Amino acid sequence: MVRVEHDLPNRLGELIVAPPLKSRVARVLREFRLQDKLKSHALSHRRKLMFCGPPGTGKTMTAAIIAGELGLPLCTILLDKLVTKFMGETGAKLRQVFDAIAQRTGVFLFDEFDAIGAERNRDNDVGEIRRVLNAFLQLIEQDRSDIIITATNNHGILDQALFRRFDDVLTYQLPGKEDVAGLLDNCLQKFRPATLPASKVALAAKGLSHAELTLACRDAIKDAILADRSQIDGQTLLNMLAERRAANTGSAKPRKRHA
Repeated sequence: MVRVEHDLPNRLGELIVAPPLKSRVARVLREFRLQDKLKSHALSHRRKLMFCGPPGTGKTMTAAIIAGELGLPLCTILLDKLVTKFMGETGAKLRQVFDAIAQRTGVFLFDEFDAIGAERNRDNDVGEIRRVLNAFLQLIEQDRSDIIITATNNHGILDQALFRRFDDVLTYQLPGKEDVAGLLDNCLQKFRPATLPASKVALAAKGLSHAELTLACRDAIKDAILADRSQIDGQTLLNMLAERRAANTGSAKPRKRHA
C-alpha cells in the first residue's frame, strides 16, 4: 500500500512553476528547517499540504523535491490498493497506513486523493467511501508526521471539511510562456540549439502540461542522439509537441460527422 523512494531530486530550482507557487514551496521548506524556532513560540511548521491542479503540472514532482531537499524518503500511499469493495476493510487499511506513518520519518503523499476525498453528499456517493472519508478526517486531525501531502486533479469535488484540516492548499496550473522557456532550458540543457523559434515553440506548447512538455523534449533529444547530432533540431521539437497535442485531441470524444 506504501511505495518508498530514496535518492530524490533535491533542487528546488528545478521546479518550473509560477514564482508565487515556488515561494510557497520554499516557505514549507524553511518552516520545516526552522521548526524548533517556531516551537519555542508555541507554533508549528506547515506539514499538512494539499496540491490541486491538472495532471502533469508538477504536484508529484513537488512532493519529491520537498522530500529530497529535506533528506527524507518519499512514501506514496497507493490508493488503488487501499480501496476495496468489502465493508470496513478500506477503513481498516487506512488506519494501518496512519499507524505506519506514525512509526517512520518521511514525506507522505496520498496521490489521486479524490478517490476517497469526494463530497459526502454527492448523488453517486458510496457508503463505504463516505465512512473512509470520515475516518481520514479523524486520522489526519490526530496525525503528527513530518509532512503529509494529498494531491488531486479534481479539487472541485472534494469535501469542504477537508480544506480546514490542511495548513496550506497549493494550486497548480498549465505552464505559461515563461514556464515553457524554463522547462526547455531544464530539459534540453546541452542539447538546446543556439537558435530556437521561441514564439513557435510557445504556440505549439500551448495547453500541454509540464509532463507532456518534458516528454516532447526527451523525444527530440533521443532523435538527436540516434542521428549522431549534438543538438536537437527545432523543427523536430515542434513535431514532437504537435504529436503530444494530437494525442490529447485523440483522447477527446470524436465529433459527429455530417454527410
